[in-house]
Amino acid sequence: MSKVSYMTEEGLAKLRKELEQLTKVERPAISEQIAEARDKGDLSENAEYDAAKEAQGMLEMKIARLEDLVANARIIDESRIDTSTVQIMNKVKIKNRKTDKIVEYTIVSESESDIKSGKISVMTPIAKGLLGKKVGEVAEINVPSGNMSFEIVEISV
Repeated sequence: MSKVSYMTEEGLAKLRKELEQLTKVERPAISEQIAEARDKGDLSENAEYDAAKEAQGMLEMKIARLEDLVANARIIDESRIDTSTVQIMNKVKIKNRKTDKIVEYTIVSESESDIKSGKISVMTPIAKGLLGKKVGEVAEINVPSGNMSFEIVEISV
């Protein structure tokens, strides 16, 4: 049984759009490549056919993973999110106590994480270390580069 994935409506819509692209555009394109390669003769020595079949296998794995994510997705009602402590779907402004640098992250499900837009997965060491903390509290987080100390400056939605 697959695990439930909590996400925003926006995140689920993005997954559905990607799934539609894969099933309606990319899947037929790969089938066409396989048919063209098959028409070229002996399949035992046809590298083009082998490459197309491998691409098809990878695509089908990705489609299955996305279908599983969509099927087990649960929409989080953003209007009911508590901001008294850090939890999934919160925007958290934190200050690195060593450098005094302030950064802001939104804690999201694994499928929605995008570090470039400031969305970190709830499964990352930083997110795990912040969960349950209140404004003003300090989180000591063990990251791959060592221990880091963050002060929670603000929690919002």
